Amino acid sequence: MDIIRDPDRREVLAASAAVAASRFIPTQAHAATTSDVIRPFKVDVPEAALAELRRRINATRWPERETVTDDSQGVPLEMMQELARYWGKEYDWRKCEVKLNALPQFITEIDGLDIHFIHVRSNHENALPMIVTHGWPGSVIEQLKIIDPLTNPTADGASASDAFHLVIPSIPGYGFSGKPTTTGWNPAHIARAWVVLMKRLGYAQFVSQGGDWGGAITNVMGEQAPPELLGIHVNFPATIPPDIAKALQCGDPVPSGLSGDEKRAYEQLQVLYTKRRAYAQIMGTRPQTLYGFADSPVGLAAWLIDHGDGWAQPAAAVTSALLGRTVNGHPAGALTRDDVLDDITLYWLTNTAISSARLYWENKVGLYNAANISVPGENYEAPRSWAERAYHKLIYYNTLDKGGHYAAWEQPQLFSEEVRAGFRPLRT
Repeated sequence: MDIIRDPDRREVLAASAAVAASRFIPTQAHAATTSDVIRPFKVDVPEAALAELRRRINATRWPERETVTDDSQGVPLEMMQELARYWGKEYDWRKCEVKLNALPQFITEIDGLDIHFIHVRSNHENALPMIVTHGWPGSVIEQLKIIDPLTNPTADGASASDAFHLVIPSIPGYGFSGKPTTTGWNPAHIARAWVVLMKRLGYAQFVSQGGDWGGAITNVMGEQAPPELLGIHVNFPATIPPDIAKALQCGDPVPSGLSGDEKRAYEQLQVLYTKRRAYAQIMGTRPQTLYGFADSPVGLAAWLIDHGDGWAQPAAAVTSALLGRTVNGHPAGALTRDDVLDDITLYWLTNTAISSARLYWENKVGLYNAANISVPGENYEAPRSWAERAYHKLIYYNTLDKGGHYAAWEQPQLFSEEVRAGFRPLRT
């Protein structure tokens, strides 16, 4: 249940015993209470909000340039100034709005909070219901390119038997979902809410997929193992054994006795822990202090862009997309400059920089430490040996030569193929 990203994306799936295809069809829902109501939703941003965004971008007070010739001090000034020029003068949010509104979107209340989600049902009989969860600094926009390949696989050259019904929610505090006003909306709470959502939609059984925070939430769903959950697939591996986690925390050199794959993973994790986790430490301890991101769109953009992957910080694919050329041999794939700005603009228009950051503060579990998951079934390449210890019923594991942190965004075709392959054992 696990796609490992950066630089080779490995995918692992843990899943439960297969069930009859007829059980994938929604059951008759019970009479809805007020809080159970599912309301249609459309995006309609006032023109005044877009004009104010452009005004703020164009009024940015810039600092001096970095004192180095690379990105070791952060997102380079020249790249940010060119992005701001395009964002403030040429970029068109309405194109993203049209794409979102072409999809069935809804709002429903769960535990007192509005949850936004996209719900696209396949026309193919016996499609498998799947909930797909984004991460930070992402949104439902990350998943837009996988909707057609997964719901209509025959148009993509695949079999009708590989079809999915897709539910793509916005995490609480992100996008168009409500912002929690009390504590407690941590990955475990969200995982339980997703089960409520799927059951409310009439799905008696389903699978779950996620990356980044979506992977963490999906891992927790696997640990909770609700009877409705058939299996999980994540591109955020929680596999680090306790002894390895302790060595990393202490800053120890590579332990003796590791295999080649395990040694490589340890070295990647050393870079991650020492150089590429500062953003998470800030949001995990002082999210409310980040007021500037609610006031400056360029400040927000730089913060969201400066998220590393296994190759670089900012992520290599994002940098390649923004610059319009391949950086350090790692292309953008299907990711474009407008894709990146669609996501950043969504954060700005919904004013969710702080509310999304609070998820880091709410979280109390090690995101990379070994899970304990018996539901069958990127910043580092998780060795198969570690994955098998964490995911006790591992049924799919693969290595790819493309794709990074934003797997569905960068390589939607490969991502869709791997998800189909990973969950195929559940359909037989």
